[in-house]
Amino acid sequence: MSAAIEAGAAPRSPRAIAWRRRRVATTRFLAKFSRHRAGMLGVGILLFFVLVAITAPFIFPETLLNASENLQNEALAPPSSGFYYWLGTDELGRSVMAELAWGTRPSLWVGFMASALAMVIGTLVGIASGHFRGLFGASMERLTDWFLVLPFVPLVIVIQAVLGQTTILITIVVLGITSWPGTARLVRAQTLSVEGRPYIERAKVLGNSDWMQMVRHVLPNVMPLVIANTTLTVAIVILSMTTLGFLGLLDPTLMSWGVMLDNADEAGAALQGAWWYLLPPGLCVIAVVLAFTLIGRTLEVVLNPRLGVSS
Repeated sequence: MSAAIEAGAAPRSPRAIAWRRRRVATTRFLAKFSRHRAGMLGVGILLFFVLVAITAPFIFPETLLNASENLQNEALAPPSSGFYYWLGTDELGRSVMAELAWGTRPSLWVGFMASALAMVIGTLVGIASGHFRGLFGASMERLTDWFLVLPFVPLVIVIQAVLGQTTILITIVVLGITSWPGTARLVRAQTLSVEGRPYIERAKVLGNSDWMQMVRHVLPNVMPLVIANTTLTVAIVILSMTTLGFLGLLDPTLMSWGVMLDNADEAGAALQGAWWYLLPPGLCVIAVVLAFTLIGRTLEVVLNPRLGVSS
């Protein structure tokens, strides 16, 4: 009888031991991440924008976005001392700061959801193309290559035309199914590396099914790479959404940073020197993309010990 049982302590179950290891690993990961100033700066910037997105409806009434409610305001008025008008007005007399705050919500929401969709598709296709040999694996690889070489904007236009009227859900689907190939290529390369390890051979000899091998052995080994790549994908998706908004390919009633830039361009804000209408949405896009890039690079360093470079 062990000393723990003699002392009256119940033996730990395998599940309790597994959860304890996960807690220890999570604590170690957070400690390593917190030592990277670039990553913490990215987290700080991202938390700021998330806070803005959450509090926007409470701080900025939706009437500020209604042109009929702001007829008394001067169009393209410069910044003033009024709280709602610290960044001036747009061509319809609406508060630019209110538009900026409300534009944070769809930009982050679409970025997160489309990246999650791209992560799922890319991970499934990458693992399948790396694990299976023969016609199926080759077909998955060729499908990935086909999506990689297609020009982004024409592909999005075609998909939106097929799906119909542009909504935020269709935007998420379009950006998700056009952003997964990069993840699939990375996951496939990592899967091929994992497939060559001895424990995969033992799993095959013991009769584990292909599904069991992919879920129990391959997926846990590729997840750190997937997580790090997903943060970078969010930045790309937000840039892509901004591009679509600027080109007029998004729902014009959806207040986002790309739509703001499109409206500012159509209103001739650059020609009239209305910098307060053009610069803020562009700077917000840059800040959010920078935040996700810093977080993604830091995750690569923390999750991949071979990189071992201090940020």
